[in-house]
Amino acid sequence: MASPLDDEGLENAAILLMSLGEEEAAEIFKHLSPKEVQRLGETIAKMKAVTRERVDDVFEKFETLAANEHMLVADTNEYVKSVLRKALGDEKAALLIDRILQGSDVTGIESLKWMDPASVAELLRNEHPQIVAAILVHLEYDQAADILKLFAERQRNEVLIRIATLDGIQPSALKDLNEVMSKVLAGGDRTKKGNLGGVKTTAEILNMLGSTVETSVLDFVREADNDLAQKIMDNMFTFDDVEKVDDKGIQALLKEVQSESLVIALKGATPAMRDKVFRNMSSRAAETLKEDLESRGPVRLSEVEAEQKEMLKIVRRLVDEGQIVLAGGGDEQFV
Repeated sequence: MASPLDDEGLENAAILLMSLGEEEAAEIFKHLSPKEVQRLGETIAKMKAVTRERVDDVFEKFETLAANEHMLVADTNEYVKSVLRKALGDEKAALLIDRILQGSDVTGIESLKWMDPASVAELLRNEHPQIVAAILVHLEYDQAADILKLFAERQRNEVLIRIATLDGIQPSALKDLNEVMSKVLAGGDRTKKGNLGGVKTTAEILNMLGSTVETSVLDFVREADNDLAQKIMDNMFTFDDVEKVDDKGIQALLKEVQSESLVIALKGATPAMRDKVFRNMSSRAAETLKEDLESRGPVRLSEVEAEQKEMLKIVRRLVDEGQIVLAGGGDEQFV
């Protein structure tokens, strides 16, 4: 089938699930992440009618894929851990293992990943900022950012400065979060100190919050600790920083971005940033993009920032996949 990231792949998966029936589909959903469930659910809801030919085509593709699948190792999680440790050493491997096998060792606040930001914000609104910080660092950066947007400015700033100064979470502290979340935490006494929080986490969340909130938070942190504010800024990656990506990286990015999203995002870009994008397109595509930019009327700043945020998500994913290398950015790691 097509890649799970594209529309065709989602539609194929949705058709296959609907063909299986409710019980079988429910069993499959149990093994998907919250984001995968949401995207598949939205796709299923939009599909009203499917031709017999399309269904047959999906079945044929699935049978072909299934026939080519083989269980190469008994425990893929353990295999990944072992290979990374041998290749990188325990310390570097640990940083990647937690990310790759997200939630396998410290399931923590797993239930919150299924809730909408408004519900989580309401749940945490009256908790101490330190508790909120300890919880939010378990979530995806964009989900944490959406939750923080619903807090009052003072509370949001207090939480973010605590995230920035958070130096991991001890097992006993993780257990205490049970009282807040009413969820049993896995791992017991064997759970290691979580490598969560810090300036990088704060910077990643700030990248998702938009320029207005970003300025407010950094001003607040700067008053309390100017050095800490500078460290956060050094770890931030903004849309303007995309200009520092090399041509190969820009070309990889452009393959992932829809034309409409690119037009809106570039409405708020610098001339140098626009020129870099134009240079990495075919002359015909560049001319079309220039015409679209010129013909497009005024666009709300919130829309521009939203599309730029989506592009930044793609950049970070491509960085993680090794398709983009960022210049500068402090203590870069190469693996």
